[in-house]
Amino acid sequence: MRTKIIATIGPASSSKPVLARLVEAGVRIFRLNFSHGNAADFEGLIAAIRDLEREYAVPLTILQDLPGPKFRIGEINGGSAQVEKGQKLLLGDGKEAPGPEDGSRVLIPFTHRQILESMEEGDIIALADGALQLLVGKRFTPGLFEVEALSSGIITSRKGLALPGKPVRLAALTELDRKNLADGLRLGVDAVALSYVQTPEDIREAKQFIREQGCNIPVIAKLERRNAVENLEAILEETNIVMVARGDLGVECPLEDLPAMQKRIIRACNRAGKPVIVATQMLLSMVHSPSPTRAEVTDVANAVLDGADCIMLSEETAMGNYPVETVEYMDKIASSAEQLLQERALGQLDKLAADRTVPDFLAFSACLLARRSGASALVAHSRSGATARLLSAHQPSQPIFALTPCRQALHDLNFSWGVKPCLIKEDGFTHLERVENFIEAHSPFTSGEVFVITAGQPKKGQSSIETNLVKIYQK
Repeated sequence: MRTKIIATIGPASSSKPVLARLVEAGVRIFRLNFSHGNAADFEGLIAAIRDLEREYAVPLTILQDLPGPKFRIGEINGGSAQVEKGQKLLLGDGKEAPGPEDGSRVLIPFTHRQILESMEEGDIIALADGALQLLVGKRFTPGLFEVEALSSGIITSRKGLALPGKPVRLAALTELDRKNLADGLRLGVDAVALSYVQTPEDIREAKQFIREQGCNIPVIAKLERRNAVENLEAILEETNIVMVARGDLGVECPLEDLPAMQKRIIRACNRAGKPVIVATQMLLSMVHSPSPTRAEVTDVANAVLDGADCIMLSEETAMGNYPVETVEYMDKIASSAEQLLQERALGQLDKLAADRTVPDFLAFSACLLARRSGASALVAHSRSGATARLLSAHQPSQPIFALTPCRQALHDLNFSWGVKPCLIKEDGFTHLERVENFIEAHSPFTSGEVFVITAGQPKKGQSSIETNLVKIYQK
C-alpha cells in the first residue's frame, strides 16, 4: 500500500503487543494526542515504539499532536443538563453578575475574556464539535450573555466551545503547547501537529521555537478554521505537511461544503508537493463494530482517490474495540482505491504542465522514464527528502525507495505517498554510487530488473549538490 496510515495511540492500543500488531498491519506513523496526556504519560509509549522500530527494522514516525487554543466551558451544575430546542440559557461568568438569573435558568460557565468580548448578538456557538448549537442573544454584562438552544441535547461539563466562521485571532502555540512541545522534543518525537492554525505566522512561530530547542522536525498545519483554508496558499509556503482536520472544520463550515473543501485542499497540497493527511471519523463505526459501513468505505477510498498521502485513525485505534482490524480494513480499502488511482495517474503523467519548476521536471521525467522502461522501482538519494517528495507528488505506479543518511528525513518521509525510506551511511562514495550499491545489495531486487535513479552528481571539487541526474540502471 502506498497511502500511509496514521494510528492514534490510546488505551486500546498502548500495549507493546498491540503496537507490534499495528506495525505488522502497516502502520508507520503513530500519533500521540497531547490533548489527552502529557510527556510523563507518553514516555514509556515512545520507548516501546523505538524498540519496535529496531525489532522490525523499519522507520516508525512519532507524531505529537498539540491541543492548541481549544476553549472549553466550565463545570455545569450537577455535571450535565438536558436542554430543549428553544430553551433560553445563560453563557458566561456567573460570578460577575447574575443578570436575570432566577435560579431556573441553566448557566453555562465560560470565562475566556477574549472570546466573550468578540461575541455579538446573532452569533452561533457550537458545543461538543457541533453536537449542540446556541444562538447568542442579548448581552447582560461584558461577561454574560443570554443564548437560545437551536436543538435539543445534553450539555456536559468541559465540552469544547467554538464560534463557527468568526475569526478570533489567537496564537496557535499556547504556553501549554510550548511546554508540551519542549517535552516532546526531549523525548524524541519526529513531527508535530499544530492545532487551530490560522496564518503562516503560526507556522513560523512553531518552527522558531523548535529551532530554539536545538531541533529540526516538520510542522503539520491542522486546517480547522475557515480562515486557515482561505489562507491556504500562504500557509503552504511555510508548513511542511497539511492535515484536513474534518471534525472542527465541519463545525466551522456547512457540512455540505466539506467534501469540496477537502478536494480543493488536497489538490493544492499535491501541486505544492506537500504531504497531506485526511483525518476524523474515517472508520468511526469500527470503534464498536468489527466492520465499517459502506459509506465509510467509500469515504476512505475517496480520500485516496483525491490524492491524500496519509489517512488517519483517531478514536478507532485509541479507544475502539478493534484497533488492529480497523487498520487492516483501511489497508484493504486504500489498496483497492490505489488501483483506480494508478489508472488516472498514468494518463496524467503524459501531460506536461507548463508551470513546473526544474526540480519538478526532473522528478516528472524520472516517473515518465520509470513508466516507459517498465522499471521495478524509483530509487532516489535524498538527503533532505525533497526529491523523494517531488517523485511522490506524481504518484508513480512503482515504489519510491528514498535513501538518506539523515535520521530526521527518514522519519519525515513516512508521510509521503508511496515512499519507502531507507537509512544509509555517510561514506566516501558519491550519491550515485551509493544508490547503485544499494540496488546491488538489496536482496528483494533481482538480476536483470530495471530501476530509475535520481541523485546529485557533483563536479570535481564540489562537496555536495542538489539532484541533477536521472539514470536508468539494470541490476
